[in-house]
Amino acid sequence: MLKAFAELSTPLVADACVRNGVPLRAAPPGIGAVVPGHRIAGRALPVRHYGSVDVFLEAFGQAGPGDVLVIDNGGRVDEACVGDLAVLEAEAAGLTGLVIWGLHRDTPELVEIGLPVFSYGSYPPGPVRLDEREPEALTTARFGPQLVSRDDLVFGDDDGVLFVAAEHADEVLATADQIWRTEREQARLIREGETLRRQTAFDDYLARRAADPTYSFRRHLRRIGGAIEE
Repeated sequence: MLKAFAELSTPLVADACVRNGVPLRAAPPGIGAVVPGHRIAGRALPVRHYGSVDVFLEAFGQAGPGDVLVIDNGGRVDEACVGDLAVLEAEAAGLTGLVIWGLHRDTPELVEIGLPVFSYGSYPPGPVRLDEREPEALTTARFGPQLVSRDDLVFGDDDGVLFVAAEHADEVLATADQIWRTEREQARLIREGETLRRQTAFDDYLARRAADPTYSFRRHLRRIGGAIEE
């Protein structure tokens, strides 16, 4: 999955979801990689954190190669729920990375380990609570407004994190690749002196919109085969 995502980005995947009518499910703003430039793609391994690392260790026993641990810590900013030992164990279990709805700690060690970790940021204190565990602890994880399960894939880069149902992955990635190729060609032409306004027949668009106020730019782009938004 990471190989299929290699030339793409989360904005491209987001645009492809919209174009294909696939639910657009983004992690909340502010979730980013501990190491800028790290990327992540793989099947979701959901887990809910209640104050103890034991739930992570249990989840690792169910992991498959290339899975991404999706941690629901309720978006808390009063504790870090993942440190270096948990990340080392995730690496040993064959995971390709972790995304945390919350905070991490042991930043220098995580940088040295090199396994991609996405979170809201770092915070020294770990948990001092132990909450009652829910039956869904190892089956679903909340991540902001999203509910993530084993049926989902996770994509992350410097722009953020997205969740896509695995059943839609092939069509979404294929469309994202098409958008990428179109945008790269448009960028090349701009650098060679052909403005985006000319490429998109913007004057024609303005004339059509004047005659028909319902004629949107997105509709125009689809008619001419351009790709800027969606």
